[in-house]
Amino acid sequence: MSAPRLILASASPRRVALLAQIGVTADAVDAADIDESVFGNERPADHAARLAWAKAAIVAGRHPHAVVLGADTVVAVGRRILPKAESDAQVGACLDLLSGRRHDVLTAVTVIDVVGNARHRMSTTTVIFKRLSSAEIDSYTASGEGLGKAGGYAIQGRAEALVRRVQGSWSGVVGLPLFETRGLLLGAGIDV
Repeated sequence: MSAPRLILASASPRRVALLAQIGVTADAVDAADIDESVFGNERPADHAARLAWAKAAIVAGRHPHAVVLGADTVVAVGRRILPKAESDAQVGACLDLLSGRRHDVLTAVTVIDVVGNARHRMSTTTVIFKRLSSAEIDSYTASGEGLGKAGGYAIQGRAEALVRRVQGSWSGVVGLPLFETRGLLLGAGIDV
């Protein structure tokens, strides 16, 4: 019996690279185009879990009899969910808020197996930034690296030099917690 096909419900090159670190290559990448708006008083963990499930469910509908992996990463200060920065102003505002503070990065992972059973895992990592000067915020913002990133930064790039401490899953902060993902994939019949 052959291994099931694996479909990654994300266009993120970071998630593709993280899967490669554990020896997994998706058979296809099919990003779900969904509304990622936060519902009313939605908590960060609930928001991440809802989006990971929605992405996986939509893509599973397009690829019957395949294993589908969906994920979503949220950066939160308390109950406040930071945006995926769409402008330099948003990157700067996020970094200003994160300066000298601890925040949580929550990455939810959903795997739907070949018969439609969904399994979920959540990775929560605490990240602490150093106190950032205006010059550091301006320099990072000018790099363009924070655009399109949850919380306005990419820990796998220049922002890592601004982080004092990471408590939890580094790969979860990048966008796909490998420990949790590996377990879900093995449970769905994907060789890891």
